[in-house]
Amino acid sequence: MKRNSDIFLGCFATLIFFVPVLLLALAVRLTSKGPALYWSDRVGCNNAIFKMPKFRSMRVGTPAVATHLLGDPVAHLTPIGSFLRKSSLDELPQLWCILKGEMSFVGPRPALFNQHDLIELRTASGVHVMRPGLTGWAQVNGRDELPIPLKVAFDVQYLQRQSFSFDIYILWLTFIKVVRRDGVSH
Repeated sequence: MKRNSDIFLGCFATLIFFVPVLLLALAVRLTSKGPALYWSDRVGCNNAIFKMPKFRSMRVGTPAVATHLLGDPVAHLTPIGSFLRKSSLDELPQLWCILKGEMSFVGPRPALFNQHDLIELRTASGVHVMRPGLTGWAQVNGRDELPIPLKVAFDVQYLQRQSFSFDIYILWLTFIKVVRRDGVSH
C-alpha cells in the first residue's frame, strides 16, 4: 500500500510542481556556474547506493560531505542556495527517486555514502531495511539540528510505528516546518 501511495502522490506532485521545477532549474543555471542538479551518492534500502538529485545550492567544487562538516557552509552557497535550502525546494527533484522506487515520501533521510557513523548506527538498529524518505520522523523533530544518535533513535521510532496515518501526520508536520522554515541552519 505504501508503494502505491508513493506512486500516486509522486505523480500528483510531479504534475503540480512541473512548471516550478523548470523555473527553479532555470534560476539555478542563471545564477551560478554548473548544472542545475547535483547528483549525490546516497545510501538506500539495505544500504544500497543510489544517485539522489537535488537542485544545486552549493557552488561547483564544494566537498561532498554533510553540510555541518564544512568550515563555513554559507561561503559555499550559490546566490539562491540559501533560499532553496530554507524553502526545501532543493528537494523537489527527489520526486524522480520516489517514482523510481529508490525513495518513499516518508522514511529516514538517505545518508551520504560517506556518513559511516550514521550508516553503522542505522544498520545496527535495523533501520537500513527501510526505503529512505523525502521527509521523516527525525526531520520533523529537529532536521539539521539533531545529533546522529538522536536522529537514529527517531528513525527507530518510525520503524516501530510506521503506518499510513503516521505517514500522513509526518507529511503534515513537514508542511508546517517547511512553511515556518524550522530547523534549517543555513
